[in-house]
Amino acid sequence: MIVVLDFGSQYTQLIARRIRESKVYCEIHPFNVALDKITALNPKGIILSGGPASVYQDNAPKVAPELFALPVPILGICYGMGLVNLQFGGSAERADRREYGPADLIIDNDSDLFHGFAIGAPTQVWMSHGDKMTSFPQGWDILAHSSNSPIASFADPSRRFFGLQFHPEVAHTARGRQVLDNFVFRICGDKPDWTMEHFIDSSVQKIRDQVGAGRVLCALSGGVDSSVAATLIHRAIGERLTCVFVNNGLLRKDEAEQVCGLFVERFGASFRYVDATDAFLADLKGIEDPEIKRKRIGYKFIQVFEEEARKLGEMEFLAQGTLYPDVIESVSVLGPSATIKSHHNVGGLPTNMKFQLIEPLRELFKDEVRVLGKELGLPHDMIQRQPFPGPGLAIRVLGEVTEVRLKVLRDADVIVLDEIKAAGLYEKVWQSFAVLLPVKTVGVVGDERSYENVVALRVVDSQDGMTANWVALPFEILGRISNRILNEVRGVNRVVYDISSKPPATIEWE
Repeated sequence: MIVVLDFGSQYTQLIARRIRESKVYCEIHPFNVALDKITALNPKGIILSGGPASVYQDNAPKVAPELFALPVPILGICYGMGLVNLQFGGSAERADRREYGPADLIIDNDSDLFHGFAIGAPTQVWMSHGDKMTSFPQGWDILAHSSNSPIASFADPSRRFFGLQFHPEVAHTARGRQVLDNFVFRICGDKPDWTMEHFIDSSVQKIRDQVGAGRVLCALSGGVDSSVAATLIHRAIGERLTCVFVNNGLLRKDEAEQVCGLFVERFGASFRYVDATDAFLADLKGIEDPEIKRKRIGYKFIQVFEEEARKLGEMEFLAQGTLYPDVIESVSVLGPSATIKSHHNVGGLPTNMKFQLIEPLRELFKDEVRVLGKELGLPHDMIQRQPFPGPGLAIRVLGEVTEVRLKVLRDADVIVLDEIKAAGLYEKVWQSFAVLLPVKTVGVVGDERSYENVVALRVVDSQDGMTANWVALPFEILGRISNRILNEVRGVNRVVYDISSKPPATIEWE
């Protein structure tokens, strides 16, 4: 196995995921985990992640110096490279020019880390740092540089210590997988013998150990994540699982009917439907701040589930389809990562909740969950459904959420999905949806002045939701979507297209 020590990077779990994709088991632990725990894991190698801090700060997170005495290879990535550099006598300071986004990396020397790369030839990598190394350890080798980072990679091959200023784990680093594979296989000597079947077996056992003889209430939305989580938990404990689908009034057009039809057949008497539309909308009345929206939705979900649990008898556990992007953007669990937004099912949960949480997918990404769903025998249409946020349309209606504004968005959103599906793009893009903006513009309708709403289209492509690129939709598709919305949706007189990537934007607007 490979151990990743987390210093708070938004990309930390991507490192583990890339390694698991190469069929090597990988675990993430906080940067300050006890050294004896790392030793007990008997890893083949250790990776130090990136992070938002600067290594020269007084309170910067550090590892115990004894870590570098362990007889295993160590790879530092971004912040992790800075730590390795300082540990062995190098220095760093704030850079005059920050380096975020794509950069050309030039390989300077042969090494196992860049095996298969041509010396002197550029390869595209993804940078995300505002510091620079002003000196590096005596006797170490510079392996690569970029125009803004004269020390973009270095090594002490004799002790098998390596550093990378860029992020090989993100999809935008063209040959990042090859770099990580070189570290895992050539340098650490690990073997590709771990699969999703191992994840299923270990998860089923963990669920049984956690639940014991108890019963589980599963928050079922009808999306990929909760459906896969429910199926996995059902495999572990059978009929002691009850799935509850809550209509929060923030669903897409006709979605409640579709979900009920699907899961009554799949779970039978273990499936329950609750219409809590009035309660959710009452709690959102007058609220415009997106963080407050998410937290109120999270609190109300728990209240509804606790009420259902009382009707069903003793229910000690609540199961959710929480994924890692929800966690890393919401709250620092494994390291000091920055909070981007509080997802309703993570940072939005009340502290006095009566349930114990079961989240078997908490360290997986969407595409990994789809692979898991296929292994569990779920139907293709369910597995390939585009992500839909737990707070629903509340975070796509910017500003106050009302029945009137929800209807406008629902009518526009269904047109977006219809046209994306008609163009054969639904399974080729990550997400496609409409957003109702909190502004009105002047228009001309039937030779008369109008003053109505603006709808934004958002279509992005991504591998895991951690980074995303906007999709360059053909003009004819954009034109059809715009024309249909303007002609068919009352209250809209302007349509715009969002061409922002993540980062710096997020996929959802709130």
